[in-house]
Formats: sequence, structure tokens, C-alpha cells
Amino acid sequence: MARLGEVLARPDELAALGRSLWISLASVALSAALGVPLAFLFTRHEFPGRRALAALVALPVALPPLVGVIAFLYLYGESGLAARAVQGLLGLAGAPWRLTGPGAILLVHAYSMYVYFYLFTRAALLREDPSLAEAAAVLGAGRFRTLVRITLPALGPALAGAAVLVFMTSLGSFSAPYLFGGSFRVMTTQILSSKQNGDLEHAEGETALLVAAALGGLWVARRLDRRRDRPVGQHGTPPAPRRSPRRAVRVAAAVGGWALALLLLAPHATLLLLSFVPPGSWTTEAFPPVFAIGNYAALVSSAERLRPVVNSLWMAAVATAGALALGLAVAQVAVMRRGRLGSVLEWLMALPWAVPGTAFAFALATTFSVNSPLTLRFLLIGTPWILPLAYLVRALPVTGGAALTGLRRLDPSLAEAASSLGASPARIFRRVTLPAIAPALAAGASLALLAALGDFVLSIVLYGYETRPISIEILSALRLQETGVAAAYGVLLAAASAVAFLLFGQEQGSGG
Repeated sequence: MARLGEVLARPDELAALGRSLWISLASVALSAALGVPLAFLFTRHEFPGRRALAALVALPVALPPLVGVIAFLYLYGESGLAARAVQGLLGLAGAPWRLTGPGAILLVHAYSMYVYFYLFTRAALLREDPSLAEAAAVLGAGRFRTLVRITLPALGPALAGAAVLVFMTSLGSFSAPYLFGGSFRVMTTQILSSKQNGDLEHAEGETALLVAAALGGLWVARRLDRRRDRPVGQHGTPPAPRRSPRRAVRVAAAVGGWALALLLLAPHATLLLLSFVPPGSWTTEAFPPVFAIGNYAALVSSAERLRPVVNSLWMAAVATAGALALGLAVAQVAVMRRGRLGSVLEWLMALPWAVPGTAFAFALATTFSVNSPLTLRFLLIGTPWILPLAYLVRALPVTGGAALTGLRRLDPSLAEAASSLGASPARIFRRVTLPAIAPALAAGASLALLAALGDFVLSIVLYGYETRPISIEILSALRLQETGVAAAYGVLLAAASAVAFLLFGQEQGSGG
């Protein structure tokens, strides 16, 4: 508490906290401004390609944050494709803009977080009760009045949930402030700066301050979750996307849908394109002059290039398996005991999600930098096990939450029937419970694996040279101006994430 007080007494620390808060609030506003209209467009209007585009624009939610950031950098950065195209078109001597500071951070946040508003709003619209709008129309209300007085209030819980999610994600965001912030520091980059400067006591105070702000957000999120869990009556079938009788409206909807989808997917298309650019072949040209598969060949033929890939795979696999086993065990106890103990266990499982990654990594680094077995502190810094442990704890909210959802949906009569037939509790768990909740566990494991594979925040604080994962190798390639190599690593991460995301979607679609 003394260190927290010292931090609160310093104007520069309060300024960093203030920047974190206003950046988070502005990210909520910008993400809502992009995601909500997009959800209305793809839910209410029918046009060619609507179904495919509706799925594609949701894809960034499954991509690692660092991949989204470097994809944005390669398209809109000073030496990106868009900047070079404008520079060549206008005959400018230098880059037409600089992508740095709070404006750049907000652009990246809006681009990577609009998906939360899009998904939440779209899901709420698909569950909309059509009888309310029909009653409003019978009473003479126009479309705009129905939207303001009926539809938007009904979307309130979904919008509030998305807002909290964006706020919490933005508060703990590290990749965008680290790569684009420059001298504009928020709390996450301030903590890393203090640690790198050897001021560990100060970093502890900053970590406590950021955790306190995050816990406040978690409290709000839990209250909103209870509101969202309340049953909502629905009469009739939700309105299907309609084809407007007016040609101009149909054309505008189609052009708007395709244009927005292409704009949102352009950074990732750029990342794929640049992954085929050989090192040193793209200097002053507006467009890369040469394409080859050499970057991908280097990833598998060079031991030094391959090491981060192998490290990421085994560490993510070990962490996911551990998080799945621990999350299932805690969820089982929480469901069986219920009451106060169950609530405490659910809070404990959710905590790693609420605590920003930088603060969480710094706490782990402090805890496991000494060897004191009596206090359950072991020397893990510098060993290959610190990163899998960090990924495991960070994944617990996902795997534990998935297990909780599966167990609560389980029909208790199945276990009762097996018990009446003489099956032991262990046999019931193995033959009845596990198969029934397997889809939920698979979904949780997929998301945990994705997060561990693409992690950057924990890795940059805890990695060692021999255990460096893909995200650290991407940063190293960026610093060495190896654009193609960094892009190839990014495409690998994006492809793995997309596959897991599509498998997750299939599990959900099959009723898991």
C-alpha cells in the first residue's frame, strides 16, 4: 500500500493512468461506432455475399493482437503499402503521415475491438422479439422512433457487455501502445519501462494501481453478466434480413457491406502479401517488385528460425492441457458446492482475465524470482517453465468458464440414471459427464491455445533467449527491418488462429 501511495502522489503516474482511462473510453466509443452499424447492416439487409462477409468480418476476434497490430503497421504505417501508394501518387519526398501517438493507438484499438460490438449486437438482433416492433408499428411509430424507443433499449445489456469487454481489453492493451505510442505512455508501457530501468519497487506500485482499476471493471462486468443472464421473452421468429424494394437502397447496402468488409480485411491481406517479399528486395518502390516463398522456407530450414515456432507450439500445448485439467476440476467443485464457495471459486477463476497482462506478468516475475519453497515461491525465471505457467494461469478463465457452462447445461437425470444402475462416481464422470461436456471443453481449449500461441504481453516480460516464442521473434524481425520474415511468422499465427476459430464455430453450431 505504501508503494501504491507513492505512485498516487506522482503527477506523471496519474497522467499515465488518466491516459489509460481516456484511451479506453475513446476505444469503446470508436469500436461501437464501427461495430454496431456493421451488425445492423449484416443482420437487417440482404445482398449478395452477405453470409460469407458476415463471418469474415468477425474473424479478427480470433487473431492474436500482435498480428492485428503488425498487419495495420504494414498497411498504414509510414513505410506501409497505403503510405507508399499516396507518396508515389502525389510525388511526395517523404511519408504522407506518421502513425504514432494516441491517434494511432485509437485507430488500432477500434480496428481490433469493433468485433466485440459487432458480435454482441448481432447476437442480440438475432434474438430480437419481433412482436414489440409490430406493436409499435400498429400504434403508428415510424422506423426511427421504433429504433430509438424499442430496438436500442432492448440492445442495452448486449451493448453494455461489449463496452465493458472493450474497456477492459483496452485498459490492459500493450501491443498497440508499445509499437505506436512513442513518448505517449499508458500504464502498461509505464510498468515495463520501470522494470527495464531497474525500478522494481515503483513498478510494483504501478502494477497495484492498474490492478485496482481492472478489478473495478471486473466488478461491473460481473453485475452486467447477471443482467444478461436474465431470461428474455421472445414471441415469434426474429425478422429475417430483408431485400429492399428500392434499387438504390439495395445497391447502397451491397456496396457498403463489401466496402467495409474489404477495408477491415485489407490489413491481413497486406500481411499475407508481404510474407512473400524477400529480404532487402523492397526499398523505395511503392509496391514490392519481387515475390518468393523464401521466407517460409527459412522458417523450416533454419534452426534459429524454427526454434520460436517449436517453443510456441510446445509451451501453448502444455499450458492448454494444464489449464483444461485445472479449470475442469475447479468448475466441478464450484458446481457441486454452489453457494458462497462456488461464487468465490468463480471469482478466482475470472481474476486472471481481469488483471492486465503487463501487471500479471510483472507479478509472476516478482513471485518466481526467488527460491523459497516454504512460501511456495520457486525460482522459475530463466527456466523453460515460467512461460507455460503464465499461459496456463492466464487461460484459466477461458477453460474454467467453458467447463462451468458445460456442467450447468448437463441434464442431472443422466448421472442419476447411471448411479441407479450401480455406476461409481468415477465411471459416471468418465462415461457420462465428460462426453456430454466435450464440445464446451473443446471450445475452451481452442481459445486457450489461440491465446497462448499469440501471446505477446506475458512473453516480452518473461521470455529468455532459448525460450523465445513467435511473438518475440516477430518483434525482433521488425527491429531488423526483416519485413517478410515478420509477416511470415504473423501469417502462421493467423492461419492457426483461423483454423481453431472455424473449428470452434463448428462446435458451437453443432450445439456444443
